[in-house]
Amino acid sequence: MAAELIDGKKVAADIRAKLKTEIEGLKSKGINPGLAVVLVGENPASQKYVASKEKACAEIGVASFAHKIPATTTQADLIKLVDQLNSDPKVNGILVQLPLPKGLDEKQIMNRISPAKDVDGFGPDALGKLVLDEPGFVACTPHGAIKMLEAYNIEPKGKHAVVVGRSVIVGKPLALLLLRKHATVTIAHSRTPDLKETCLKADILCVAVGKAKMITGDMIKEGAAVVDIGINVTPEGKIVGDVDFDAAKERAAYITPVPGGAGPMTIAMLMYNTVQSAKMAAGLKVEL
Repeated sequence: MAAELIDGKKVAADIRAKLKTEIEGLKSKGINPGLAVVLVGENPASQKYVASKEKACAEIGVASFAHKIPATTTQADLIKLVDQLNSDPKVNGILVQLPLPKGLDEKQIMNRISPAKDVDGFGPDALGKLVLDEPGFVACTPHGAIKMLEAYNIEPKGKHAVVVGRSVIVGKPLALLLLRKHATVTIAHSRTPDLKETCLKADILCVAVGKAKMITGDMIKEGAAVVDIGINVTPEGKIVGDVDFDAAKERAAYITPVPGGAGPMTIAMLMYNTVQSAKMAAGLKVEL
């Protein structure tokens, strides 16, 4: 059995197309969604991610405000910039590209972003609302994973979902989102004993650990849906996920590719959150 590919590029393109139409309507009412992107230093991967986000903004009509500042920037100066963006009415969302250079306190910076503009969904307000099952900004990567499942009519309700990875930005929020969808959820990680046995119980297996091909084909339940959120670069320069794709696709019913799965969806959901923030600021009904 060869798995059906979950095409994150296509799902993301569909979301962006709907947002573009919605933004045109908002602009006719004088509402112009705006996203501020802060890039500290010259990390090549971060520069690439920021360029992708700026391209998505241009495509759908979101105003992009880039703040590219040197790695020598102090914590105080970065806090001052975030405060300025918090009070700028043209800015609906603030994204500080991680990781920050050594010497800067990421947690303090992320917590400084106004909850009303935390479109990354990384702050304590957003995460707290997710735990409390209240409306709020959901972290973009896990939100994108759920949207991919929805697009392929993969219903978590009544299924056993296993999330491998416990990060605050992917694993934990994704587990909570699957709980919202009435899945029975197990969170596993690098120190889980009998990880293979745990994974084999998964009807839906989501992996976000950052270790190339950590999940092998014999760890996949026959007929499972596999969402690979890992992005790793091999010594040969090839981008691969946390799942051994070639082996897994022979056992899974559905699987996301890397690249072309979770990556495009993360940016699409960032755009989605920015539009919702603009609507919220204008007093319109939002969908969070």
